[in-house]
Amino acid sequence: MLQAINRYFELDKHNTSIQTELIAALSTWSTMTYIIIVNPRILSKTGMDFGSVMTATILTAAFTTLVMGLLARYPIALASGMGINGYFAFSIVTTTGLTWQAALAACSTASVILITLNVLGIRQLIMEKLPKGIRVGTIAGIGIMLSFIGLRDVNLIVTHDTTLVTIGYMDSPEAMLAIIGILLITSLMYFGVQPAIIATVLLLWSFGFAFGMTPWRGFASLPPTISHTLFQLDFSEFWTVKFFYATLSFVFIIIFDATGTLLSLTEQLGVLDQSKKFPCLKKALFCDATGTAMGAILGTSPTSNYLESGAGIAAGGKTGLTSVFISLLFLSCLFLAPFVSSIPLFAISPVLIVIGALMARGFRHVDWNDITEYVPAFVTMITIPLTFNIPGGLGLGMITYVGTKFLTGNIDKIHWINWLITILFVVKFLLV
Repeated sequence: MLQAINRYFELDKHNTSIQTELIAALSTWSTMTYIIIVNPRILSKTGMDFGSVMTATILTAAFTTLVMGLLARYPIALASGMGINGYFAFSIVTTTGLTWQAALAACSTASVILITLNVLGIRQLIMEKLPKGIRVGTIAGIGIMLSFIGLRDVNLIVTHDTTLVTIGYMDSPEAMLAIIGILLITSLMYFGVQPAIIATVLLLWSFGFAFGMTPWRGFASLPPTISHTLFQLDFSEFWTVKFFYATLSFVFIIIFDATGTLLSLTEQLGVLDQSKKFPCLKKALFCDATGTAMGAILGTSPTSNYLESGAGIAAGGKTGLTSVFISLLFLSCLFLAPFVSSIPLFAISPVLIVIGALMARGFRHVDWNDITEYVPAFVTMITIPLTFNIPGGLGLGMITYVGTKFLTGNIDKIHWINWLITILFVVKFLLV
């Protein structure tokens, strides 16, 4: 058995061992277990059942990460993506008026499109040809939107008739604990403490429980039923414009997210060649698409590769065996629903704020020497959080990019795929 594992994952070739891969898995898992808490908290705002979403989140993470480990054989973990879950809840359901069941159907449709694009090689083409500034601007904008949600959840930011938003109730216990949480997560990350996020969440929960701010619902139980979200996809809005653009925006967000994360992690792993290409690309991209399909069926938002996988790579993880171990660790979380459901917002909000900052840091890669690059990127980034509309921000960014390149005589830098995307957005803005 051990020899078969060694041969399949080529442990000797990669100069690693089963023990090292297990330690790497624990490192990655400990840095991203917050998703089983945060994702149900966000999606439950749409009316989805917390326990069902938690079970769906865990099962989807376990399934998708296992596929990554066995198929692409990379030590990369996947789960419901941060940022895109906020978009699912606050833009698709709250703003457009689609039900969460219809939003799940849009996720399912997006997964079919992604798999098709992957098979045809078009997804790789979009990844290569879409303007870098638009890609990083989109992810940064989603990050800022996520941080805004975290600030609002504990009333650090409140609405204002004149300025739209203003500083909120800084003297409330919840707000002060959230600020402490931001300081703790940031400081622990600075010192390289890998489970910084989950450690801070647990500490804030403990403080809240000690002072009667957090109820005790128990620690472990049988997994929550998934019946409230399982097979709840609603395709009745399939032919509507809002369903089409919800699907399209899911497709592009997943593509952008996969691009930056995969390139970053594979570069850390050392498998990229000089042309920034790496083996098993189609297999790696297949994982988030199938994970999104599985998530839609079970009842959660689209999956994404997690940058936290870098913790496991840094700990020595080099093969898909790390991902297999992570998958098994996720399954063990199925029995912690009572404890997870008792974690309060003031323990979750700091996570959203810091993760938003981590997502926004990629904006530094914008070409600040070319105004036709950084202005479209900035338009994309700033529009998304101000409007809670990711496709709207993406659309304005693409129009700005293509328009400025055209007017400055840089038509040769506009790939046909960018023309097509821009035209689609112009039609949307004019007709919808």
